[in-house]
Amino acid sequence: MTSPSSQNPDVKPLIKPDSQPLLIPPLPKRRLPGWRLWAPLFVQAVMILAVPAQDAYTYATGTAVTLQTAPVDPYDFLRGYYQTLSYDISQSETLSTLPGGKEIFNGYSNQPESFYLVLETPTTETSPPTPWQPVRVSETQPDNLQANQVVLKGQYIGRRVTYGLERYYMPEDQRTDINGHIRDTQRQNQEAFVVDIKVDSRGNAVLVGLWVDETNYHF
Repeated sequence: MTSPSSQNPDVKPLIKPDSQPLLIPPLPKRRLPGWRLWAPLFVQAVMILAVPAQDAYTYATGTAVTLQTAPVDPYDFLRGYYQTLSYDISQSETLSTLPGGKEIFNGYSNQPESFYLVLETPTTETSPPTPWQPVRVSETQPDNLQANQVVLKGQYIGRRVTYGLERYYMPEDQRTDINGHIRDTQRQNQEAFVVDIKVDSRGNAVLVGLWVDETNYHF
C-alpha cells in the first residue's frame, strides 16, 4: 500500500520528521492591585500600634489606684526582663464573696469571660499608699459609680483571673536588686509590697510603679 504523499506529490506530510516543537508563548502575568499588597501590612501595623496607643491614653487620662499584691514565689518571681505579679483581687475565691461575684465565679468556664470589679478608695492617705478595696463585681460595666470608686476590667478562664497587670518590665540592671528587695520585705511583712496603676473610664489599666515598703520604684 502506498501513502497519499507518494501517490500525489503535492500532498505534504502533516509533521516533518525534523520539525521543531510548536512553542506556545506564555500568557502575560496579571499584576495584583496595589491595595492587596499594602492592606495586610496596614492591618498589622494598626494591631501593633493599638496596644501602646491604648496604654498611652490610659496613662494620660486614668485615675491613680493602688493594688495590694499577693505573696510571690521568690524562685518564680523573676522571669527575663519582667517581674511576675499577682494580686489579692486575682483570687476567684475572694471575688466570689463580693456582691455579684457568686453568680460569676462559682461556675467553671473554659472560655475567656470578662467582668468588671468596682474598687473603692481608702479613707486615709498613707505612705506607701493604702490599697483600694474591692466592693462588688458586675458582668457588665456599671454606670452608677460613686465619686470615690473606679471600675477595673478583668478576665477569667477556669479559676484564673487576670487584669493585664501581671507583668512589670524594668531596667535589666535593676531587676535583680528590686527582686531581692521585694523578697526580703515580704519575709517581714507581706502587705508591704503594693502596686500603683492607672485605670481609665472603660476599666482598662496600666502599671505605673511599685512600692516596696517606703521605696517607690517608678519607670
